[in-house]
Amino acid sequence: MTHGPWGSRDGAPPPAGAQTVVPETRTPGAPVIDKGQSLPWAIASTALLGGFLWLATGSWVVAVAAIFGLFVHEYGHVLAMNRLGMGPAKIYIIPFLGGLARGQRNPDSEWHGVLVSLAGPAFGLLAVIPAVGLWYATGDPAWMEGAFFIAMINLVNLAPAPPLDGSKALGPVLARIDPMVEKAALILMGALAVWWGVSTGRYILAVFLAIAVLGSLRRGAWRPGEKTLTWPEAGKSLVLFLLTAALCAAAAIGVLLPLAQGSLWVALGIAARFIGISP
Repeated sequence: MTHGPWGSRDGAPPPAGAQTVVPETRTPGAPVIDKGQSLPWAIASTALLGGFLWLATGSWVVAVAAIFGLFVHEYGHVLAMNRLGMGPAKIYIIPFLGGLARGQRNPDSEWHGVLVSLAGPAFGLLAVIPAVGLWYATGDPAWMEGAFFIAMINLVNLAPAPPLDGSKALGPVLARIDPMVEKAALILMGALAVWWGVSTGRYILAVFLAIAVLGSLRRGAWRPGEKTLTWPEAGKSLVLFLLTAALCAAAAIGVLLPLAQGSLWVALGIAARFIGISP
């Protein structure tokens, strides 16, 4: 008599002491299914991140806008994950760093992975609208600074450095050429991002990126088990990436124009000083 997970094949119950085997339903390589971040830890993490941003920017308005923008950004990832069969996705807040969205299973293809990675920055731009509305209603320029911060959160996330969204959007495109091209390019960009973090005094971010780059060096296959991009999908991925980056950059400069008395060059100078490429 042979026994399976639901009893014996002839309908008789399994003998006493027999173990019931539950079949594995989770996609190999997917994260362990969990219930998400606990509410007390989520509140504490958000408070720590908000306090850090308040200390770093000197404005509670900017800190509130940035936290709101972060949640909207991550919710964009969640919507895409749920829509593409990776859910129910959860949002996790990381003290002093930011947040991440985590699905219950891997994407079915690299194309789905690209869509998920770009959904955060694209959807995250919607958070600029209420910040601009509050500036218009109150006249407080800090809300426009907060709107700029939101736009920059989304733009910086498009940098092609592990583990930022840009590496997950451009990585598959480069891998379509050759997997080693992808790995070399992303590690190079990661090293540049670490240098940028150190040179601009963003030490926590630099350490975080350095750990991600070292993880990339130790990793084997970049995205095991996923259907690779076709050439048409690679082309669409590149176009979507460039379009999303252009929208984020335009939003960042656009919200600075009122603070720069309408001068594009002054707005560009403010943005350049923010990212540390201008004295």
